[in-house]
Amino acid sequence: MAFRPPTSRRRYARYRDDLEHHRTEGSRLTAAGLRSQRRGEEAAAAAAAAAHGGIPGRRRRSRSSLMLFRAFLGMVRPHRTAIVISLLTVTLATGLKLIPPAATGFVLDSLLGEKPLPGWVAALGLPEDPRALLAWTGAALVVVATISVAVGMSGRWLNTRNTKQIQSSVRRHVFAHAVRLPLHRVHELKSGGVASVLREDAGGVGELLFSLIYNPWRAVVQLAATFAILAWIDWRLLLGSLLVVPTVYLTHKTWISRIRPLWRDIRATRQEVDGHATESFGGMRVVRSFGRQRAETGRFIRNNHLMIRQELLAWWWSRAVDIAWALLVPLASALLLWYGGSRIIGDRAAIAAGTLTLQEALTVGDLVMFLFYLAMLLEPLAMLASSATSFQNSLAALDRVLDLLEEPLEFQDQAHREPITRVATRGHVQLEGVGFTYPRSSTPVLEAIDLDVPAGTSVAIVGASGAGKSTLINLVARFFDPTEGCVRVDGRDLRDVDVEQYRRLLGMVEQDVFLFDGTIGENIAYGRHGATDAEVRDAAARAHATEFIERLDRGFDTVIGERGVKLSGGQRQRLAIARAILADPVILLLDEATSSLDTQTERAIQKSLDALMRDRTSMIIAHRLSTIINADRIVVLEDGRIVESGSHRELMALGGRYERMVALQTMGTQAAAATTTMLPG
Repeated sequence: MAFRPPTSRRRYARYRDDLEHHRTEGSRLTAAGLRSQRRGEEAAAAAAAAAHGGIPGRRRRSRSSLMLFRAFLGMVRPHRTAIVISLLTVTLATGLKLIPPAATGFVLDSLLGEKPLPGWVAALGLPEDPRALLAWTGAALVVVATISVAVGMSGRWLNTRNTKQIQSSVRRHVFAHAVRLPLHRVHELKSGGVASVLREDAGGVGELLFSLIYNPWRAVVQLAATFAILAWIDWRLLLGSLLVVPTVYLTHKTWISRIRPLWRDIRATRQEVDGHATESFGGMRVVRSFGRQRAETGRFIRNNHLMIRQELLAWWWSRAVDIAWALLVPLASALLLWYGGSRIIGDRAAIAAGTLTLQEALTVGDLVMFLFYLAMLLEPLAMLASSATSFQNSLAALDRVLDLLEEPLEFQDQAHREPITRVATRGHVQLEGVGFTYPRSSTPVLEAIDLDVPAGTSVAIVGASGAGKSTLINLVARFFDPTEGCVRVDGRDLRDVDVEQYRRLLGMVEQDVFLFDGTIGENIAYGRHGATDAEVRDAAARAHATEFIERLDRGFDTVIGERGVKLSGGQRQRLAIARAILADPVILLLDEATSSLDTQTERAIQKSLDALMRDRTSMIIAHRLSTIINADRIVVLEDGRIVESGSHRELMALGGRYERMVALQTMGTQAAAATTTMLPG
């Protein structure tokens, strides 16, 4: 039977089953499937995710809202002054909004009704004529509204600016953390997935400033002031309106607490979708060479369908909250209108009977004013309930950002790091009893490696594919630390030196050249900060790249596209060599640096490399005899162990593995030359 990936419907059905299972057990499930909540069980988690059609990733401990709130306060601490000012402005704007309903009640009772004018009219020197006082009231309301809008907009502007600054700060922090993760962890993170965290999740953290601080503060101010006014108008009506408040807790407990895990899952699915799209377009040559465009499109659509189903599930939970409040507000208003109207009718009868005075009675103005304030009381509650979806969405974003920020940094457990400088470093490299096994693997790649590379000498590393050559180079570059033994430079264990300072002393050219989407000049200048145009051009010339660069329309200003897709493999490799030449490294690491070059170009570049390697510690991985024959020492690796070591002449005289490798390569070269000679034309 042909392999068929699970459909989005099947994956969603499993997701719902797992969601219900974990909900009944009181635990939280992410879209990764059934994973352990403990960090040490990541391997089992990956198997569970694969078995349930889940999304690759790491399961984290469930964080409470209080934990997230404290973490968010730590992020916004640098902006606390601006936040306090914005809260003061919203307090003033909210207080001014409470004036118009009171003015409406005053007009209905004292100007249009039978109530006498209150004492504050005379105290303020206002005219007692109803028409003039009505004009004064209208003008005052316009002024109050204008001030309220101006103050409120200034507060929102401050808060919006703070939001963007927090988003920028969080994105910078997340990016700076992600680029310092251990290399194996970086490889596990898809580039599109990281972009999703930076764009979506870090942006959602900034939105928390509104949903977690600004809007709740405005709601609290409005609630407190409205409660006080309602109690002053009629405490019995206030008691009736207070029955609405428990609904806030019930809706949060029943619905809102379920929404955040859903949005966390949606964001995890979106990360997978973005990562897959980036991966597909980055490997488009492979996709097309195997005719897999339709398959990749189907995979993309299936993941999107799963995300849509999850979003619809979250939408239904969110709408349940909206429906509850959409029905609650008019119901409460209708009940209070009935009760208040009945009170007014009864009070009028009592006034007519002489058992109640006009000042003690509930008037139409009081009822209208009370309904206005009731709406203002329910408004912040309804707003908080309806915005709870975005609030939980943003909390899920913060949760995922904290997940990434909790990832341990590369070599962060080292308490002591000594500085290392170019001037004081000679480049004497020693590997002593080095063994290495990749994380999450049980098979050693290198075992018992002892290698001494004196400063200023070159060593070539040869062997079959999978022998551990690139791994050995990676240990010297300190992309990893050995699991056994140590790597020393000038007698100092690399674990004891500052890794970023050390890497500035390295120059590295790999077989799989990586170039950035920029100009040729920018990619070469990446090798050294502050390089001049003359230095860039000189490095290009020494790498024999000038000849093809000058044939391009814009020369060094030519944009080469993502990963240098507009250039051939040989052109990309020459730019990488120019970049290493410009870096002027103390230790030079070449991993098949001339593999993509034709024979003529390789000979020209080899002269530049010979000049570059002179009096410089160099470690070279190569298969071509011309690249390694002049090395001071040649090391043959087999199954992660050094099996032969010596100069080219010594190893040829030994008649071992190296001699057989050279013989096979020489025979292949002679056969290719003979075939070329026999071809017509």
